[in-house]
Amino acid sequence: MLKYPPAIIGIGGFASSSGKTTLMCELLRMFPGWEAIKTTRGHYRSCGKDPHSCCVSHLLGDEPRIRSGRAETYASDKDTGYYWEAGAANVHWVIATDEQVERGISEAVKLVNSEGVFIEGNSYSEFVKPDLMIMVARAGGATIKKSARVALAKSAGFVLTGKCNLQASQGEQEQFTEWLKESRLGSFMNLPVYTWRDIPQLVTVVHRALSLVAA
Repeated sequence: MLKYPPAIIGIGGFASSSGKTTLMCELLRMFPGWEAIKTTRGHYRSCGKDPHSCCVSHLLGDEPRIRSGRAETYASDKDTGYYWEAGAANVHWVIATDEQVERGISEAVKLVNSEGVFIEGNSYSEFVKPDLMIMVARAGGATIKKSARVALAKSAGFVLTGKCNLQASQGEQEQFTEWLKESRLGSFMNLPVYTWRDIPQLVTVVHRALSLVAA
């Protein structure tokens, strides 16, 4: 039984396919024994589509649903499966409507038995305060979704992914800085910017957050 709550490390992203899951898996390899949480928000007859046309609509109910353990969450072609393959000690999948996210994520965190947990996504940070939040972004910037703007205010740094591969070049880093200025996000220009070559440095930052939780 842990004597203190788990360290909550959030991995958010400016947009879909920015590299969040890849970073999650890399960190899970670096922190054996840690757990992972994935939140999927769905719509039940409120998105104008057939309730069974959405990937999780048939799983929604009056209460948020949480699936835990390999038997309930492993699928070789899903994010939760990638977490297991990266070495997660346990994976918790929260399936909820927008109104249920707060309760769902709070209950999922209570299920964590390890000293730390990585949570992928942006929206949960409105309800559960992360001990460290890292935003993943394409070096070129591009569109930033609404949930990312909320999470960005709580972030401690960026991890950039390049256009052609995981490693952002120096030119792409400069492009990202310029994009921040033009996007009226200049107030975040002083946050650390990491690339894949800086993962060891990022690991140190996560360890620091863990030590503060345990103190």
